[in-house]
Amino acid sequence: MSKNVSEQLLDILVNVGVQKVYGVTGDALNFFVKAIEEREDVSWIGMKHEGNASFAAFGHSQTTQNLAVCAGTVGPGALHLINGLYNAKKARTPVIAITGQINQKQQGTSYFQEVDLKKVYDDVCDYQAIIETPEQAPMVIQRAIKIAIANNSVCRIELPANVAEMDAENQQFIHPIKKYFSSLVPDEAVVIQAANLLNKAKNVGILAGDGCRECRSYVIDLSKKLNAPITHSLRASDIFDHDAENVVGLTGLIGNPSGYNAVMKCDLLLMLGTDFPYIDFLPHDTQTIQVDIRQENIGNRTAVSLGIWSDISSFLEMLNPKIEQKDDSKFLDKLRENFKGWRKNMKKEASPSRDNEPLNPQIFADLVDQHASNDAIFTVETGTSAIWAAHHISFHSQRRLIGSFNHGSMAVGLPSAIGAQFANPKKEIWCLSGDGAFNMAMQDFITAVRYELPIKILIFNNSELSFVKLEMEQVGLAPSLDALHETNVNFAEYAKLCGGDGVRIEKTNDIDTAIVKAKNSKKPFIIDAVVSSGALSLPPHIGIKEAIGFGTSKIKEVGQIISGDESQWKNLKKELQSYFD
Repeated sequence: MSKNVSEQLLDILVNVGVQKVYGVTGDALNFFVKAIEEREDVSWIGMKHEGNASFAAFGHSQTTQNLAVCAGTVGPGALHLINGLYNAKKARTPVIAITGQINQKQQGTSYFQEVDLKKVYDDVCDYQAIIETPEQAPMVIQRAIKIAIANNSVCRIELPANVAEMDAENQQFIHPIKKYFSSLVPDEAVVIQAANLLNKAKNVGILAGDGCRECRSYVIDLSKKLNAPITHSLRASDIFDHDAENVVGLTGLIGNPSGYNAVMKCDLLLMLGTDFPYIDFLPHDTQTIQVDIRQENIGNRTAVSLGIWSDISSFLEMLNPKIEQKDDSKFLDKLRENFKGWRKNMKKEASPSRDNEPLNPQIFADLVDQHASNDAIFTVETGTSAIWAAHHISFHSQRRLIGSFNHGSMAVGLPSAIGAQFANPKKEIWCLSGDGAFNMAMQDFITAVRYELPIKILIFNNSELSFVKLEMEQVGLAPSLDALHETNVNFAEYAKLCGGDGVRIEKTNDIDTAIVKAKNSKKPFIIDAVVSSGALSLPPHIGIKEAIGFGTSKIKEVGQIISGDESQWKNLKKELQSYFD
């Protein structure tokens, strides 16, 4: 029996290991979905929103390094996929987007739901396989898959409604597709040059990113020889966890002082596998060596004295034997002591004895850290939930951390947790989310219930977009409290209404029990954590610009209070209560 183009497409995807397709079906995809229905080795995961489907595909791929697939039908459905696909693109995660398209006979006539998807997807995709004929289909489909896998990128396959049901052709062109591995080895001379610079420098700082994921031990061995503190990016928090040797934490807006000072006060900065974007938290007069597998990253954020094009493992294999053991460890020792002191302060901030109400969000994050399994996967939102996770959770052992660290999108937490749970059915999946972000994606909690996914969702419910408030204050604006306000449902009751489970927590004594209950739940579980919007997280370094910004903001707030603005007075009281508690 002959196959149609949709069935041929599915065969090719299954042959490269695809087992799940996340999406919302419709007209042009109906033959493709029907093909999935007739097989047992692949499943259609019906999402409530295509944007959540693409984030779920990101979560699936990010936690497995395997190709993931999402799908949306013509026009509007295809457009909804874009945001999650941008997240996958910027995280360098291989994802295939399958989009329908209107019948070819109607294209170019401004037909119902017609969108020029080629133009729309040009920036997000490394390649677009626009199927025009059955004869062409297997070649362009396989090309899209090969490019996505080879480049860790997003590619799109466009399936017009009329082509989807046509008889497949050119079956002989279908062949096994594999991911090939090779090392990018630097020139010996440039490694010697790097070793000479590192051996001569008195105080070396290491800024390490996700590019170090496969060579953690090499980085730590190098830091021990150089007595160099390791500062890491947020995305690398699960590589260089709080408990790892010579790690001094994060820098950047949500970093800590020891991480900031290790980067800013060293004599030589060694950047390994990171395109750290925040130029205000990088030195620009310090001798800098940057090593990256992508040439375009070298010198992208700060001028470098020596750039090295290499994968980090190959570079360190050649470099480490050439490094002389340094005797002076004062720079490292001071920063490590500061980091230990900072962690103690974080522990105090998370103490259940701080029982003011609304509750302090740090308490929840700290107790999740205590109870989560050593191989748990955490998804975090873009906002204050990422701060509490970075400050109070150590991503040690086999723990993983994923989020929208490069794209910076809200609403990544819940759907990426769904994808991560499908991809890792035996692991605990924790989603740490703000209320604003959860409100954007909450319809797909029903999806988690439908597929019996035991994800654990901690919602920091402060009825406010708190990170946006911090951004306003940083630039000297009094917070626009009406615009920042979030009107929320009782999220625990919502969880139960959907068929899941949940608890609403307003008392400190109930937090520990709730987290244990979530951990042990076989259903999707929401902890509705009613927390203070006054909890503060200041940057690791306040410069003149930031000091002026925060100071100006507070002066404006006081001015509004004097003029009778009761909401600003309540806001200031919450901040003071949280700070002096």
